[in-house]
Amino acid sequence: MEAMISFVLVAVGVSLTGVLAPGPMTAVTIRAGMRNKHAGGLVAVGHGIVEFPLMLLIVVSISVSDVLTREPVKIGLGLTGGAFLVFMGVMMLRELAGSDPQENEKTDRSPLFIGIILSACNPYFLLWWATMGLNLAARAVELGAVAFALFGVTHWLCDLVWLEFLSLMSNRGADVFGPKLQRWVTLVCGAALLGIGGKFLLDAVLSLAYGAV
Repeated sequence: MEAMISFVLVAVGVSLTGVLAPGPMTAVTIRAGMRNKHAGGLVAVGHGIVEFPLMLLIVVSISVSDVLTREPVKIGLGLTGGAFLVFMGVMMLRELAGSDPQENEKTDRSPLFIGIILSACNPYFLLWWATMGLNLAARAVELGAVAFALFGVTHWLCDLVWLEFLSLMSNRGADVFGPKLQRWVTLVCGAALLGIGGKFLLDAVLSLAYGAV
């Protein structure tokens, strides 16, 4: 029992290093939270829809983790994920210009879908599970099914609690400070998505170029 508790605490600590790191999910959750205070929970559910099956697949079949670390797969994920993030960033910034607010509202109202897409198309998330996540999951399996279940649930709960906290704080801030804060949040989050998406695309293009040399 002590070994299991010790492992779960370590797993939570490692999980938090990834959960608390700013990224596309953070930006989207803060933006969507201005309209829906529980957007973070829905994003986390979408994230879990991808994460739980992936966790099981990686543990059951080590070849899955090998596939995720292959260069063509990383390039494809980088291009897909990068393009999606750039699109979302552009939609947010277009709202500031008043060009097409309805389009951005549709994006904000689909946090569950956003959570699924941002997880499935994020090369860094998938690589984390193919490397560090795989080691933690393998250790959990050694300790038994209960330890593996606790690891999976506590890992996801870290995402749920943090993302829900972000959306609640974003919603409260929007209520208190009004449209001016909303515009600033939209600007920052849109720019963040453009930057992260651009980084995904750049990494994928560079890998493609170097691979062709």
